[in-house]
Amino acid sequence: MFRFDGHHGAVTHRVHPGARAAGLALCTLLLVAGCAGPGSTSAAPSSSLPPATSSAPTTTVPPTTTTTTEQPGWTPVSTINGAIAVDERSVVTPGGADVQLIRFRAGRARFDLHVGSMDPPTGGAVLPADAGSALSSAELGSLLGAFNGGFQISTGAGGFEVDGHVLVPLVAGRASFVIDASGAAHVGVWGSGLPAPGEQVVSVRQNLVPLVLGSAPAPDVGSVAAWGATLGGVPNVARSAVGEDAAGNIVYAGSMAALPSDMAAALLDAGVTTGMELDINPEWVQAVVTPAPGGTPAAAVPGQNRPADQYVVGWTRDFIAAVAP
Repeated sequence: MFRFDGHHGAVTHRVHPGARAAGLALCTLLLVAGCAGPGSTSAAPSSSLPPATSSAPTTTVPPTTTTTTEQPGWTPVSTINGAIAVDERSVVTPGGADVQLIRFRAGRARFDLHVGSMDPPTGGAVLPADAGSALSSAELGSLLGAFNGGFQISTGAGGFEVDGHVLVPLVAGRASFVIDASGAAHVGVWGSGLPAPGEQVVSVRQNLVPLVLGSAPAPDVGSVAAWGATLGGVPNVARSAVGEDAAGNIVYAGSMAALPSDMAAALLDAGVTTGMELDINPEWVQAVVTPAPGGTPAAAVPGQNRPADQYVVGWTRDFIAAVAP
């Protein structure tokens, strides 16, 4: 059983009808003004008299407004035109790990994959500003959040493609964070459902096999060694993961002390159907969110080592930015 914080109920607004005018014109005016009684179907002759007015009060009813789709247990972080773009919550897994979840709502965020100043190697490829080792000025103006990528390329965890440049060949069967030409992102298995037919892929970040697949944890989720070398050989270390739920939302998970099974459990509790582990160990796990598109980034994973402006000044490793469309 998970423990949640910050329960919020949906707010509804009821609109009450205005008061209705009562009473009918005097019968003596029927022939003069051409009034007809209730339910009359006969046509009323025209009249040069002004229409009768009523002294009964009226009520002006304001238009009904649509509230954001707030979900119990999730706390809104950023909104766009009154609709939630990013929300978050923390959970405690059955294993006792505290995991922070950040959800980027489908259709309300566009994603950019960035290279680091040291990893992955670019091979001299000329990349645009929204793929460099620091957030571009355009991204900063509409930033919703950003989070770390996967393992170093030297580990052989998977391929890497950024803005159409394949820096490391993509590997079939690997969990993949895929960004298409519209900026939409998907998480799945390369060569098995991804890319979708006709999808124009521009960036792909792969990392190991899926941590969650078909709404179930990986069969070897209990084998710590299968999910990367940990600092000092300690099993409970900083870990991160990302997944996609049935509605197409992208969910990032980060913790400063967790097992692979904890990360899978947190993603599943958020409704993720396919998920992948990202980087691990305390130096690399970091995420930021903004209170509004283009706002000041704030550290999102409690206890993370890196400062909130790390992606602004630049970072040595790859990361993913989310901006308002």
